[in-house]
Formats: sequence, C-alpha cells, structure tokens
Amino acid sequence: MNDVADSVDVRGGVVVGHDGSEPAARATRWAARMAVLLDVPLQVVRAWTITSAPRPKTASPGYVPPITDFEQAVRQRLEADVASLELPEGCKVHCHVLHAAPARALLNTAEHADLLVVAARGTGGFRGLMFGSTADQVTRHAPCPVTIIPAR
Repeated sequence: MNDVADSVDVRGGVVVGHDGSEPAARATRWAARMAVLLDVPLQVVRAWTITSAPRPKTASPGYVPPITDFEQAVRQRLEADVASLELPEGCKVHCHVLHAAPARALLNTAEHADLLVVAARGTGGFRGLMFGSTADQVTRHAPCPVTIIPAR
C-alpha cells in the first residue's frame, strides 16, 4: 500500500491554508504579497480526507481507487485553485496536500515557518462564528506569528 503525505517539513517562508473557499483565496493572495515582500517562499497547504477529496479520474462504479489517486486529485484541484489567483510576479509557490485535520496540518507545517496565515472562516464549522475552528486552534497553538484574514 502506498502512503500519502500527512506532514511536510518546510524551513522558513509563509504558510497559508487553502480549503477552496473564497476567504481562503483572499488569505492566499495576502500571504503571497507578504512572501514577495519578505523574499521567502509561499507554502500553500490543503488538508484533506477521503470525504473531502474530489473524485479521482480513476474512480468508476464498483471500484474505489487507491488513496494515492485521491491525493493526486486533491493536488490537481489545489494547483488549479492557486493558479487561478493571479499571485504577484516573483512569488515562489509550493503546494502541499496533507491527509490530516486542517489545524494539525497547518501547525505541523508552520513549525519552522516565518508566518502562518489563515482565513477567519472557511468551508467548515458552524455559521455565525467569528473565527472558524481551524483559525481558533491555529491562533492558540501556533509555533510562529499568525495572521488571520477576516472573512469580509
């Protein structure tokens, strides 16, 4: 059985979470501008599970593809999402897809980062909360400075 990534070791740079939502797109644009100003790479992280992953091209009725096919589908979606953002010229972007809970994926990736950026509200959580649960966990446990980009 092939393993999928559940963590990544990055050294420096701006880490941003991107879950496919418009608030995450705004956070990624902001993080990209900061990465260019600091002359560091932008590390874009998408956490995923089987239930949140797009359906792989290899899926068919009666056949469940290997988990690595789901990981590849998530990577392709993230790369397409990031490409559509028209990030600043000179921004060095690295996309990471991690089979993990969002807060854990971000906190582990940010272990040696210069800055961690998240949107206040993404695709999960309960309506009406000012902060999403991921943003809340990240601000409480981050190993580096955190910027929360407001939902509005």
